[in-house]
Parts: sequence; C-alpha cells; structure tokens
Amino acid sequence: MQTKFDILQLAKPEIAEAERVLRKCVHCGFCLATCPTYILLGDERDSPRGRIYMIKDMLESGRAADTATVRHVDRCLSCLSCMTTCPSSVDYMHLVDHARSHIAQTYRRPLVQRLLRRLLAILLPRPNLFRVAIIAARGPALLGQFLPGSIGALMRLSFHPIHGPSWADRAQTFPAKDVESAGKRKRVALLNGCVQKALAPEINEATVRLLTRHDCEVVVVRGAGCCGALSLHQGERAEAETWMRSNVDAFSAEHERGPLDAVVSNASGCGTMVKDYGVLMRDDAAMAENAALIAGMARDVSEVMEDLGPLKTVDLGKIRVAYHGACSLQHGQKIHAGPKALLAAAGFDVCEAAEGHLCCGSAGTYNMLQPELAERMLARKVEVIEQVTPDIIATGNIGCMTQISSGTQIPVVHTVELLDWATGGPIPPSLAGRTLGE
Repeated sequence: MQTKFDILQLAKPEIAEAERVLRKCVHCGFCLATCPTYILLGDERDSPRGRIYMIKDMLESGRAADTATVRHVDRCLSCLSCMTTCPSSVDYMHLVDHARSHIAQTYRRPLVQRLLRRLLAILLPRPNLFRVAIIAARGPALLGQFLPGSIGALMRLSFHPIHGPSWADRAQTFPAKDVESAGKRKRVALLNGCVQKALAPEINEATVRLLTRHDCEVVVVRGAGCCGALSLHQGERAEAETWMRSNVDAFSAEHERGPLDAVVSNASGCGTMVKDYGVLMRDDAAMAENAALIAGMARDVSEVMEDLGPLKTVDLGKIRVAYHGACSLQHGQKIHAGPKALLAAAGFDVCEAAEGHLCCGSAGTYNMLQPELAERMLARKVEVIEQVTPDIIATGNIGCMTQISSGTQIPVVHTVELLDWATGGPIPPSLAGRTLGE
C-alpha cells in the first residue's frame, strides 16, 4: 500500500511503525473471508482491509478521528483472525491499537460511552472492587437487564455467580508434589488474571494442582496484576503501560530471587498481551530489557504442560469434548493443536465444530461495548458447536467461557480444569452432578 506521510510525521516512532505496517498490505482481500464483522455485516469498512484504509487516511491527514472511523474501528474485535489469514504478514494487531490510541486522544465520545468505558477500566482489573460492584448491581439489574445495548449487557453480567478470594491467588510458592528427577522440575510464576479471580477461581486452583502434580514449582508473585490489555484495547496506552511496568517489575524481581522457567498464563488474552511486552515497551529505555525478558518467558499453560511430558492420567470414561480455540490463543499466540492433543492424551474424545476460526463475540469487553454484534456471533458459535453434540465445551479463556455459557446448556469449562480432573484432581464445579459420556 502506498503511503504519503511527510518527514515530520515519520519522525514520530508510532507513525513510522504504522507506515511500515500499512506498506505491507497489498489489498488482496484474503482477510475478508475470516473477519467476523465482515461476514456478519458485509460492509468493507467492517473488514480489516477497510479499516486499514480508514486508519491510513486518518493518520496521514493528521486529523482527529471522525464518527465513521470510530464506529468501524470500535466494531473490530481484535480477534486477529485476519493475521492468521494474511499472506503478507500485515501487523494489524499493533496498527489497530495505534488507531485506538489516536481515537482516545482526538475524539470525544458521548457521555454514556465515556462513563461505561471508564467504569469497565476501573472495575475489571480490580477483583475486589469488581466483586463489590457486581453484588451492588444485582438489585438495579432486575430491571436494568431488560435495557437495550451496553447498559443491559452490563446489568446482565451482575447475575453471574461471584466468588471470594481463593487460596490460589495469594502471593506464595506451591512446591512440586512429586519430583522424580531434579532435571525435570520447572519453576514458574503464575499470572492469575483479573475478572477470573472473581468469576472462576477454580481455574487458578486447577492450574496450581495440575502443574505441581507434574513436577512444577508454582509461584504466585506479589505485585503482579492486570496485564494491561483492557486499557490498551480502549486506546489508553499510558494506563496500559502502568499495568505492564508493575508486572515486569514483579516478575523480574522474582526471577532474580530464583530463576523462572516461565511466566504462565491460563487466560489466553492475558498471555497474548504479556508475550507482546517486549514490543510494546521497546522504546522505554528503563524497562525494555526486562520487558523483553518477561515476554520471552511468557507461556500459555498448555505449552508448559506439553513441555512437562506425559500426563499422569486416571480413567474417566469416554467423554466427548468440543474444543473451542480462543481467538487470542489460536490467532494471537498461534496455539491450536496443543490443547486438543493434551485433551486427547487425557482420555477425552475431542472434536471441533465448524468455523472454529471465528470469534464467539466475547473479545475482552466487546460483548458489553458491542452487545448486538456479540449476541449474533454467540448465536452462530453456539449453533455450530451444538451440532457436534458434545458433553462438554472446553476453551482456554475466561471470556470465551462466560460468553459461550450464556448461550447454551452444555457446560463450558477451562481446558486446564479437564486436565486437572483427568490427572487426579476434583471434578470441575460446573460438571458436578451431571451425567457425562458413556
């Protein structure tokens, strides 16, 4: 793609980077076939290629974002399916996040939108505050759940069960349970997530049990918190960097106390973000080296389990599991076959529905900021999953779990919960009392 940035614009690192990305796009259109919003809406402006044109025009002109550009960029899920498809390796992920930052700096949203986005940015990264807010909202939500749009979606969120702090989320070290040889043991730090602590603490608990059972020492690091993805994807780059610095400092300090083999995430959206710290903080002279170190150690829990070797399984019978590849895992981290192979090795009958590359509509806060589109994506996702008649739906991201479970009666569990159960752990809470398999 030809660009027309002037020399003064290109002196800014973020514009120079945007220009590099824009020039790689060859207008081929392969991205249209895999973009969820284009498939639903059929509007070129709601495709990666269309958004790239709009972003190019906005940045080249140096103008403030206009309403049309904001609308179509806001509709992007950042599912990154387009990056999996693109033959030219266009770095759409960083380009659209730069566009969001420009929008945040130059466009004034309507008051209700500003308040909603600020509310989400304050509540979601802070589990204790999120718990209080959800409980407080349940009274108003009895009526508010019927409101259209984002307010109704937010009110309906308050009906999810909320859990208190878990033993797995306190700063501490969990020793390996059965170390057969010193060379097999790993020492890892666990990134515990944010909303996950309140909505599904069983995921972190299962992760600790699974890793320690397979000869891994697990450290929950004091000072680690939100990965920063929520702020970054809302265009609040400075706020995202504050979260990132806290995590880099916390994990780096732990690595100095005792070398870490990995920084483990069990929420794929967080894992994608942490793996990108080195790129996002490369211009920060004080943080760049440690940010690159932590990014290089970041691993999804499924990657660590593959490294640890054969699973120590128990027989659960034949249970059919439909695997849903979270976008941030299969497109953001390029991990798809590994979790399915682990589930199969654990004895599950693993299947995958059609259109597995398409987003379920969760996408961080997308299901609250774009609820109408998210509901249409959810309906399509549930329809194809139910066609393979699974006993259980498994996925590697809390957002996908929350979204998909709102549209089906089939239980949705985290992949790590099933692996924990199949290797001697307790049955996942959402499966208790159900008849499964043969």
